[in-house]
Amino acid sequence: MADQNYYTYGDGKSVDKAAEAAAEPEVAYRLESIANEASGAHAAPNGVAAADLSEYTGVTYDEAHLAALTEGTDVDDDGVAHALVMCQGRTARALLLAVSDAGMRAFAPYTKDHDHAAHLRCAYGRVCMGDTYSDALYANSYAVLSAAAEAGASVILLDGVSRELAGVDSFLARAQKRKIEVFCTVDPESPTMGWTRCTTEVPAPEEDRWVKCRHCGLTFDERSVAERYHTCPSCGGYFRMDSNARIAFTLDADTFEEWDAGLPETDPLAFPGYLDKIDMQRHKTGLEEAVRTGVGEIAGIRTAFGVMESTFFMGSMGNIVGERIARMFDRATEEGLPVVLFTASGGARMQEGLVSLMQMAKVSCAVERHGAAHLFYASVICDPTTGGVTASFATQGDVVLIEPHALLGFAGQRVIRDTIRQELPAGFQTAEFALDHGLVDAIVAREDIRPTLAHLLALHEAGKEGTLAEGESEAILSYAGVNRALETGKRGYDHVVYAPLPVADETDDGEEEGGAIGTIARKIMGAVTGSGSAEKRTQRVMLRNELDSEDGASLSAQVEGDDQARARLKIAAAQMAKQDASEEVNSAWNSVQMARNTHRPTSKYYIDRIFDGFIELHGDRMFADDGAIVGGVAWLGNQPVTVIGEEKGADLKERIKRNFGCPQPEGYRKSLRLMRQAEKFNRPIVCFVDTQGAYCGADSEERGQGNAIADNLLAMAGLRVPVVSVLCGEGGSGGALALAVSNKVGMQEHAVYSVLSPEGFASILWKDRSRADEAAAVMRMNAHDVFDMHIVDEVISEGEKPAHENPDQACEAVREFVVRSLDELEGLSGDELVRQRHERFARF
Repeated sequence: MADQNYYTYGDGKSVDKAAEAAAEPEVAYRLESIANEASGAHAAPNGVAAADLSEYTGVTYDEAHLAALTEGTDVDDDGVAHALVMCQGRTARALLLAVSDAGMRAFAPYTKDHDHAAHLRCAYGRVCMGDTYSDALYANSYAVLSAAAEAGASVILLDGVSRELAGVDSFLARAQKRKIEVFCTVDPESPTMGWTRCTTEVPAPEEDRWVKCRHCGLTFDERSVAERYHTCPSCGGYFRMDSNARIAFTLDADTFEEWDAGLPETDPLAFPGYLDKIDMQRHKTGLEEAVRTGVGEIAGIRTAFGVMESTFFMGSMGNIVGERIARMFDRATEEGLPVVLFTASGGARMQEGLVSLMQMAKVSCAVERHGAAHLFYASVICDPTTGGVTASFATQGDVVLIEPHALLGFAGQRVIRDTIRQELPAGFQTAEFALDHGLVDAIVAREDIRPTLAHLLALHEAGKEGTLAEGESEAILSYAGVNRALETGKRGYDHVVYAPLPVADETDDGEEEGGAIGTIARKIMGAVTGSGSAEKRTQRVMLRNELDSEDGASLSAQVEGDDQARARLKIAAAQMAKQDASEEVNSAWNSVQMARNTHRPTSKYYIDRIFDGFIELHGDRMFADDGAIVGGVAWLGNQPVTVIGEEKGADLKERIKRNFGCPQPEGYRKSLRLMRQAEKFNRPIVCFVDTQGAYCGADSEERGQGNAIADNLLAMAGLRVPVVSVLCGEGGSGGALALAVSNKVGMQEHAVYSVLSPEGFASILWKDRSRADEAAAVMRMNAHDVFDMHIVDEVISEGEKPAHENPDQACEAVREFVVRSLDELEGLSGDELVRQRHERFARF
């Protein structure tokens, strides 16, 4: 559209004509122009400057130019061009009719689920693009080019969602190579108004290499898939990667050196045709066997490296596979190297019988030798990993990572169904299933695997000699050093940024908490629809307005309604005024209230701000991942540490997810696993205690809640590495002590520590829960009284105000205590650390 001074074009933005006068204008075409040019019936393209769509200018071509223009185009014997009209929606009928009126034969794409669409009757011909419609299908290069070939089209008209292809160079280059003209609507709201020619300077590939996504069914250019870490450009699904791609994406460039290539194949069962099948697999894949091993560098850290090949006999584990992996671990042990192993396998190789089964034990022995030398092993599970590989080295890593949606299981789903006729739940044996059930440490997106491995390797290798590449002078074994190595290395990869997130208040200043909490609680109750036991328990808890910890105390105050919250605030204010007037302030009860303040910084808040590069590790490797315990590895300055904390959650939704910070047995077993790992790598442990108590539900008792706490106490008593604990909120009963059998224990000044909650104490001794404030004073549970009893080593200041009012000051004070405590413990041997810990608790 045009007026006296401005014109509107494409995106609706106004452009000053005078300012654009010197620029070469784009050209828009009428459909008649496109038809004439495509068929060669006329010598005028009828182009028009986009600055004025009201006038069209004809241009005369000589016969030689016209012949070149129309050479190779598809037209019928009567000289009528075929046009593939990529249209959808309300404008499709008008556009198809306009194309026909312009003198072309309009072919309309369709899918089988929409094969009765009314606009299809207006087309000269129809081209089926698939079974089910999707926007991604209509914007897919392969699908559109295939449809154009089927229609014999010399013109492709892009409208609707298909307009995305107007900017895809690989699509346009392939169309040009096929002598197909591509046009795109100037205004998607008025497709008959004008069209622009779409061209590219990018040359078409000499050979078309397409790959099909097994998740969404669409086909893509192989290069575009590879550029996205072998993930689908449409649905994000993962393509399976071979060893060459894994090496290229994970290791520093030109650092991989292969080990143990050329081992002769064996045929222990003399299985008919087995060796012939091996030869066929080698010819088909270009690989020697179902695994490659060697050594390389990740961000400059020398690492033994293995990759299983799912394309070779489905990555099945035979004698040679087991031999190569076992040799890799043994050589890594001899050279003092960490191991990174990517697994992808269908399990044992049936053609080798029991010899294949024995590889599970052989490799496990090599893994054990490697671990006994206090060397790090990271397993990265890829799709699929099943059978004997799952039951051996794939899940034996110090850290087990898994790619999103990867299949992980022991018995295959078909085997389960055929053997015991059991119906399997949705998402069974996926990466997400494994994480929820505590079987892996973390799900890591493919583009993040290299930086994640680099940080893990550095954390576990810090302080060791011989880990840097030859000639490397940069001190990369630190958080900043790893980031620099990733940023400036030969490959120039991006790195993971571990940045702390601000804790947002649930309510605005001056707003009563109950209103917001009540609203959130109702929303959450409406959203919880799952059938899992944890979700059902949460529903019951919320409906009863209670949540019990190990001492039987209620946390119902966290989800009270508006009226109850206002009443509670008024009562609390009146009590405080009365206490102030009489100068008889109950400091213990005040501390209880502040320790329970929903805006008080949680363990995760301190972890994110005190430590660098925190990598959370999940699961107990047995049953589940308990959100009430958060743990992992991180840097404290240049010192690697293991960090474990009891986490209540920053808002109500998260508190429900984390069971209000009341751990279950799997939470304590997760913390025990991380402590054992820290001891293996001589890494100090820092614990944050903030729980009303361990969860005391029937299911927790069934899974051994008492046993789990007991195991933690016994293990912490004998840990041969420094352990520092900070009570940063509530410290309730054995649930708190399970993370506080430490060499140094600090307690924030408004934290509390007790054998059970004051409500529970009052209920048991006085049969009156309303006397909780008196109970708090009697139990001497505030920080200064606890310090006076020599139960903690130091009261940590929270600053001028409580921690929830000035979290930065509180955080800095906690950090200073942790750093100072670890410095004091640094020179002690393992025996001295254990003896100091035993003597500490023997005093009581």
